[in-house]
Amino acid sequence: MIRTYLSFTISGENYAVNVSKVLEVLQNEHITPVPNSPAFIRGILNFRGEVVPVFDTRIRFNLTERNSSNYNIIVLDVSGEKSVLRLGAIVDKVDNVISLHDDEIKPVPVMSSDYNTDFLQGIYKQGKNFTMVLNVEKVFTGTELNSIRESNIN
Repeated sequence: MIRTYLSFTISGENYAVNVSKVLEVLQNEHITPVPNSPAFIRGILNFRGEVVPVFDTRIRFNLTERNSSNYNIIVLDVSGEKSVLRLGAIVDKVDNVISLHDDEIKPVPVMSSDYNTDFLQGIYKQGKNFTMVLNVEKVFTGTELNSIRESNIN
């Protein structure tokens, strides 16, 4: 089956997420910091009249901090145990929309039993480049989603 993905860049690497999870892409939107929120949560933003928590993908994926004030926010609907949670994901740059056949997405290789790769649906290889296809439902644990949902930031 052919599926459509939104591709983007974080720390010089390529990622993609199924467009069915994407509501909108925002550019350099103002984020209001929230005291005592988890380290990966940068704050909140107003999205169509709704307060939406925004997380920094670089912090979440243990990458180097962003040294640029230019960024995009991908607004996503993430299905949790109890309900759908709307989140903003800060990425360096949104690239384009791509269509991939399921057979083109290869399994994630085993790295170590200590390394959790559940948040990766698979890897797409094009030439010498790799695109990591994210499973947005598994970027956060159920406990983390509940924590975000029950905190004052949502």
